[in-house]
Amino acid sequence: MLQGLSHQAREAKSWPFEQARLLLDRVFRLRLAEEERDLAATLVNAGKIAEAVAALPALREPVIFQCGYGASGLPHMGTFGEAARPTMVRTAFRALTEDSIPTQLIVFSDDMDGLRKIPDNVPNREMLEEDRDKPVTSVRDPYGEHESFGAHNNARMRAFLDGFGFDYTFMSSTETYRSGRFDEVLLRILERFDAVQAIMLPTLGEERRATYSPFLPISPKSGRVLQAPTLERNVDKGTIVFADEDGTLTEVPVTGGHVKLQWRPDWAARWTALKVDFEASGKDLVDSVRISNRIVKALGGEPPEAFHFELFMDENNQKISKSKGNGLSMEEWLRYGTPESLAYYMYQSPKSAKRLYFDVIPKATDEYLSHLDAFNRARAQGDTPPIDNPAWHVHRGAPPEKGSPVSFSLLLNLVSAADASTKDILWAFLERYIPGATPQSEPLLDQLVGYAINYYEDFVKPAKRFRSPDARERAAMEDLVQRLAALPAGADAETIQNEVFEVGKQAGFEPLRAWFAALYEVLLGQSQGPRFGSFVAIFGVPRTLDLIERALAGELVAA
Repeated sequence: MLQGLSHQAREAKSWPFEQARLLLDRVFRLRLAEEERDLAATLVNAGKIAEAVAALPALREPVIFQCGYGASGLPHMGTFGEAARPTMVRTAFRALTEDSIPTQLIVFSDDMDGLRKIPDNVPNREMLEEDRDKPVTSVRDPYGEHESFGAHNNARMRAFLDGFGFDYTFMSSTETYRSGRFDEVLLRILERFDAVQAIMLPTLGEERRATYSPFLPISPKSGRVLQAPTLERNVDKGTIVFADEDGTLTEVPVTGGHVKLQWRPDWAARWTALKVDFEASGKDLVDSVRISNRIVKALGGEPPEAFHFELFMDENNQKISKSKGNGLSMEEWLRYGTPESLAYYMYQSPKSAKRLYFDVIPKATDEYLSHLDAFNRARAQGDTPPIDNPAWHVHRGAPPEKGSPVSFSLLLNLVSAADASTKDILWAFLERYIPGATPQSEPLLDQLVGYAINYYEDFVKPAKRFRSPDARERAAMEDLVQRLAALPAGADAETIQNEVFEVGKQAGFEPLRAWFAALYEVLLGQSQGPRFGSFVAIFGVPRTLDLIERALAGELVAA
């Protein structure tokens, strides 16, 4: 699938390839001696990446991509983006290296964090209140389905990612701490405690500085994660001393899951212990990444390549917040649009702030469909795969060979004109427009039909506002009736569109889009839509004539 693409990948302009090339430079810089780097560069530039890997054993170690998940809540829109963006870079890296260098995406669950806030949308909140501040993998499952609340949310997250087909390795913070996988780096933090404090303390307020420690001990008595200062450090024994909740001085090892790191040192420890090469994060975490990078270096490690994406905004251009509940949820997007349209929206201009609200779904869907069609046209002509096409990234290097013959915006207008409430009503029009088409032969179109009905019922129908035509618009529509009635049976969309253009020109509409806006406002109760000729071809000339006559008679406004 990704073989033979290294030359294209070296020249590709899309952001995942830019990141992939930076990542390959990092791999050469960190893993190879100078003479080895020269050899690797020569072979890669000659398109002989497999030979480079065969000659240089250090290149056979996996390149690690990582993203995190907060296990105190259920997966959401951000969870999808956390996995989608590094997956796009990983796919680009695999194409750049023709899959010769192994890669791995780690999805890391922060399930050892103490449960600080009780979610509003869970049952048995009183039980969770009793377990507050315990690691979420020690909090009882309010649903009664798993051994802990953390295990419940981890299972939901894994099912969520599996449902989208992500290729990943799941890791649990609880398991990595308790199994000893983090022991070496934890002991190093204990040894270099003062260096870590020197990085962290200037970033904190005066009150917190007085008690801050990178280690959060877990009380042997209550099982709670404590914000307790470190009173003594015993590097030789690998322990710390702190005051437990009842004031008792308590000594615990920093290894084996007896402590949890504060989140910035935890991030740095994870990068160091797992040898993470790439992580993407939101622009709001730029400072946190910078601080964690410094801690990694203090521990003798190398920070990963960082990619910062802009945050999504709601309809009022306010930052989306889980606590506020503004913006658009994962479930809401998937009621109105395909997962691929969401992946496309995640791909598009990641360094620009974008609104994440219902009205972006139709545009994102049609842009995705347009890119998929362009990719398949190039593929049908035997051209080299256009790997800068967003569809290539959305589908992880393997876009489907068939898209949809009808755009989402056109379906929305068809639903509106037909007042369709079921797929069967819409398919009655589509089967006539696309001979031989069925829901089985056009599965993507069938999905879009369902999404269009949902979107129309929830957003378009309540907002429809018909108006009466003015004198010029009325005369033009009467002319359009005559022209459409004179068309031969079976006239195609292009022929119809040309007639509509001519009517607008003859009527003196300037700019011409004002004519099309008038058609949609008068006939469909909305200000914009797709090509009118395509709409008429699917809806049918007789039904369109009837619709125009009803509008001219004032029936649509009265309704």
